[in-house]
Formats: sequence, C-alpha cells, structure tokens
Amino acid sequence: MNTSQLRKLGVPDECLTAAIAGIQQAAKDGKAKGKAIKELIASVMAEPKAYETHPHFGQLARDLIEAAEFVRPEPIGYEVWGTDIDDACRAQMRQACALPMAVGAALMPDAHVGYGLPIGGVLALENAVVPYAVGVDIACRMKLSVLDIPTTELSENFHRFKSALDKGTRFGIGSAHERPQQHAVMDADWTVTRITREHRDKAWRQLGTSGSGNHFVEFGVMTLSQRDEELGLDAGEYVALMSHSGSRGTGAAVCDTYSNIARASLPKRYEDVGRLAWLDLASEAGQEYWAAMSLMGEYAAANHDVIHRLVSQIVGGKIISGIENHHNFAWKEVHDGREMIVHRKGATPAASGELGVIPGSMADPAFVVRGKGNAASFRSASHGAGRRMSRTAAREKYTWRSVQRDLEVKGVRVISAGADEVPYAYKNILDVMNAQQDLVEIVARFDPRIVKMSDDGRAED
Repeated sequence: MNTSQLRKLGVPDECLTAAIAGIQQAAKDGKAKGKAIKELIASVMAEPKAYETHPHFGQLARDLIEAAEFVRPEPIGYEVWGTDIDDACRAQMRQACALPMAVGAALMPDAHVGYGLPIGGVLALENAVVPYAVGVDIACRMKLSVLDIPTTELSENFHRFKSALDKGTRFGIGSAHERPQQHAVMDADWTVTRITREHRDKAWRQLGTSGSGNHFVEFGVMTLSQRDEELGLDAGEYVALMSHSGSRGTGAAVCDTYSNIARASLPKRYEDVGRLAWLDLASEAGQEYWAAMSLMGEYAAANHDVIHRLVSQIVGGKIISGIENHHNFAWKEVHDGREMIVHRKGATPAASGELGVIPGSMADPAFVVRGKGNAASFRSASHGAGRRMSRTAAREKYTWRSVQRDLEVKGVRVISAGADEVPYAYKNILDVMNAQQDLVEIVARFDPRIVKMSDDGRAED
C-alpha cells in the first residue's frame, strides 16, 4: 500500500510513517496479505487502543491515539506599542504566538509585514530558534561614529564627504571591494557549518560593503543636549557617520539553508506555519544554525567596522565616540527566571542602560537611545520608523528625481537611492518614538545631511 491508499483509509499524515513501517515489517514476517493488511489497518484506525502492543502496528496505534488527543495550544498573548499597525501584521504575530514553544512576544511601533515574523516583532521561545524570525539579513545592525570634524564642513565641503562615501563602501546586489579588506573576523572558525565554510570567500569579498534594500551609509549632525559620560561627549553638535547593513549574501544563505531544513522536519500538524518553521536547539541542525548565526553576528559587526574605518580615513576624521547594536538576531536571555531564546526581528535590544541607535528615514532624524529595560517588551524597542508602504507601491507612486529635489530643499543631499526608499514610504519616526517612551529615553538626535544607498531598488542578495 502507498501513502495515497493509506490516506483514503483515513490515516493522518503524521501517522503515515508508522503505517508504512508496519506494512514493511508485516511483509518481512510473511504476514502481508493485501486485503488482510487493509482490513487490519482499518481495525487499528477504528480502535487504536486495542492494538497498542501489536507486533507490526503498535506504533501506528500509539501515533493515532496521540494524534486524536492532540489539541493545538491557544496562542499566547502579546503586548503592542503604537497604533499604526495593519491587520496583516497582527495576523502574522498571532500565528507566531501559536507556535508550541512560544512563551512570550511583543510588537514594536515600527511593525510591518515581513516573512514569517513581522518586522518589529519580538518572539521568545523555549529551546528553539526560528531562522526566519531572525531574518534573512542575520545580524543586520546600526553603527554610529562621532568624528572630530566641524559641522560647517558638511555644507561647505560636500564633495569631501561624497567622495568618502563613494570610495569607502560599495552598494548593490553582489557588491564587493576590488581588494578584500582585512579584519580579524576572517581568522575566525568558518568551518562551524558547511554553509559558512563554502561562503567564506564570498564573505571576505563583501566585507566592508553595504548591499542593497534599506541599507545606507550617511553623514549628519548629531545633537547632544547634555553631557553624556558613557559617550564621553559634552553637549553640542557633532559630525557623525551612521550605517545600516548586516551579513550580506552569506547571512542570507545561512537563513535559507536552515529554514529549509526546519520546514522539512516540521510535524505534519504544524506544516501550515511555513516560514515560522523552527529548529530544536538540542538538534544537530539547531546547534549548527546557532553557531552560524553567531558567526554572522561577528561578521556583520566587522562589516561596519571596516566601513567606518575606511570612510573616516578617507574623509580625514578621527572617531571620538560611537554606538552600535544588532536588530536581526536571537539571544539566550533570562526573563521571569526562565532562559528563553529571544528573537528580535527588526527590534533593538533595550536593556536598562543599554545604548542603541534607532533611524528614521533619509529625510528624518535618527535617535541615540538608552534602554529602560521594560520587561513587557522583553527589553526591546523599535529598530526604525517602519514601512507604511510596500516597495512596489512606493516605486509606482514616486519618481526618485522629484523626491531628490524636495530633499535638497530640506538640506539633505542624497547621492544615490531607489524610489522604494523615499521618506514617504515610512512611518513618522517622531510618532514611533512617542509611542515607546516607556521603552527608551532619547540621548541624542542625528539629522542626516549626505546619504548614500543602493539605487537598484532590489532587496539584499
């Protein structure tokens, strides 16, 4: 008998393996008679408890009993910050909260639809990790460096800063430096998984590059209203360099590979969760993914280090202070006395006293923040303003040139970008910040002046 015939008998998908194993064992013992086997399986289906110890179909009987008794747990609840969140995003969050190992969740005010978990979603699981709840761009992060350059230079010597952005990094799908850059991360153990080993050379070529999508590198003015001891800066205005990018093509390969493994091993009763497929951290695949994800965290940080080193050297400035943080990652953390795997997909870690950077758009301010350690948000905050319009809708509605002229009137000069990244495609960052006053306090404001992004309008490779 094949799986189609077994399904016609009413055997649930999650019990097919046991049914086929029973048929094979019966055949091996010389007990397999077509009609008799069919009748026997029908009897097991009708009264599985009577066959729990059957030599051939005992496992089928036990699986049938378990399947009959199984009831999906009710989705856990989650806290929400902000009101500008659409129904599709909330539906994604409810599905994530229905995972059997979900123990906590929260939705940040920049939330919008993503793959699997919404962007701006925080999901705490017990002993499991969801690759797509981390994201395709593993360890995507923010980095801000304060330079010892007078702010007047930004308007008086535009080409000095433009040249630094043009020469200091690379944008676009598959972008790479002509000569591989040097960083200690390339001496790390890239053999922790097959994917990282096979992609090491590609990662090295892309080290110090920014990719595409919503990634950017920009100069602007950071305003600090009072002295901050941790930053080591007095109140005043400073030239700052800010970047947003992650682990490039290698991170995407890690996500895709292990998400496919997770989906292939999903229990049949959960096959509808799709990109929310999980890996048990005790499994070999779960341990491999965690090792690869951790390496991608180191690589993404190194990527920003190289960008800031090159750009600051070219522009002729010294870095005197800085802040950086991941926002597409999973952390082992203790909440309510329990160890949890906390996924922050497009959410910024905001433990008490923890510094972070929350950007707006190319026309709107970013903010240096200090976390308040709010337990309800799992010590998290937004990672930006959040999209209010899809990339396709933005490209259909706006032309880049007209937007570029509007921005120049506002004092923002954009070297390159795509129409899908126009400011109007994003929520109002001031509204987002206002909605999370209980999550972070604002330390400083960054106003963009010279911006560079990919102009191809495509997502990260």
